[in-house]
Amino acid sequence: MNALASLTADPDTLRRITVLQGEVHVSADPFVELTTVLGSCVSTCLYDPIARVGGMNHFLLAEPPAHQKDMAFDEHYGVFLMELLVNRMIGEGALKSRFRARLYGGANMHQGGQSIGSVNAAFARSFLESERIHIAFADLGGDAARRVHLRPASGQVRCRTVAASKAPATQTFLRPERASGDVEFF
Repeated sequence: MNALASLTADPDTLRRITVLQGEVHVSADPFVELTTVLGSCVSTCLYDPIARVGGMNHFLLAEPPAHQKDMAFDEHYGVFLMELLVNRMIGEGALKSRFRARLYGGANMHQGGQSIGSVNAAFARSFLESERIHIAFADLGGDAARRVHLRPASGQVRCRTVAASKAPATQTFLRPERASGDVEFF
């Protein structure tokens, strides 16, 4: 299939994958669309235009609280999910030097509440800048929920605001007794 065909694929033939809180998905399949709904959470969409591979993560909180940082990692935090997204992209043949990032979410949904969205947005920007990953676009902050659709093989992203009632409820994740897994930090 040529590149043009992947950009104009019939929406009925797309396989939609919902990226939930604490998840990362990467694909080079032109018939895959990644989608998520964000409130205070942040989603990073990465794309390599040469390898034609892209991915999306969705994190609830940037980092564990200071009193928990000495414990085993927790895959629901941005600090883990950002590394995982980068590593999975590289695993699919992408080069970090070619990554283009788009950031979404980070809304402060409840007036007078904690600014979790602002903290998440600042973390995502800081992470990408420290990794020297180009931020091509950012739609962060405000007080509205967002629905994001990414076609990872073409890098096309569509974002629209949605009613706050459509935003996922903030979940509290219970830390497992023991976490396991491999993470490569570079």
